[in-house]
Amino acid sequence: MGNNDNGKNPGLERRPLGKTGETLSVIGMGGIVVMGMEQPKANAIIAEAIDRGVNYFDVAPSYGDGEAEEKLGPGLAGKRDGVFLACKTGRRDRQGAAEELERSLRRLRTDHFDLYQMHGLTSVDEVQQALGPGGVIETFLAAREKGQVRFLGFSAHSADAAILAMNSFPFDTILFPFNWVCWSQGNFGPQVMAAAREKGIGMLALKAMAFTQWKEGANRDYSKCWYQPVSDPTLAAQALRFTLSLPVTAAVPPGEESLFRLALDTAESFKPMSAGEMGGLLSEAKGVEPIFRSVA
Repeated sequence: MGNNDNGKNPGLERRPLGKTGETLSVIGMGGIVVMGMEQPKANAIIAEAIDRGVNYFDVAPSYGDGEAEEKLGPGLAGKRDGVFLACKTGRRDRQGAAEELERSLRRLRTDHFDLYQMHGLTSVDEVQQALGPGGVIETFLAAREKGQVRFLGFSAHSADAAILAMNSFPFDTILFPFNWVCWSQGNFGPQVMAAAREKGIGMLALKAMAFTQWKEGANRDYSKCWYQPVSDPTLAAQALRFTLSLPVTAAVPPGEESLFRLALDTAESFKPMSAGEMGGLLSEAKGVEPIFRSVA
């Protein structure tokens, strides 16, 4: 999926982001990674990620009730110009989103976001509200005009909501769960990818290393994951390879430090899966309950 053009670290590929003209590392760092860390440790893992070739960071104010933003801001001090910083708002109204944008900019100690996204669109009604009169889209357009944001995007956990959003507004990016189990067992992802490709929208992947829902009473070894991630390192690497073998720009791994590091290790030696390898992995998902499925 493209050639490596990152001179600093020849092991971490970079890919174009839709029509934006930007080129991102195939692994992004989610702000959840630094939640719960003391600031010096957060600073160290941010610096390590950048040294290993990561130039894409993604965060939201809902992560730790602002803690992820508060830790990421100081960690990026002196490094902001070299990274592509994406943030989100969970608000669907103009006024609430404007307030959240200003607060996020302050916490992250920056005057602009490279990408600002509607966070977690889950229904057709939400999309209509967000894009309608008095909706968050008015804040997005005003912020872009003022130079507070460069590109506009959204994340979604619903195929119907994602497709409606892409059909209703010329978004630059979509952040979506492109995941092997959901793809195989939930018919969730192929239709969204097809729509995004048709429009030339940059695709960013969530949940690549997800497995299934936590069973009731299960020992949740990964406290930062609301779902059960793939715990076997070999299978987790295959899951990430599957997603990165799709025409996505980058994947944001789970917020667990160990899984983030595994994702970096996997991506540094990434080779696209063959059709046979992809088919084999999808077959392994048979009988596994996906964390998302298409209602259609």
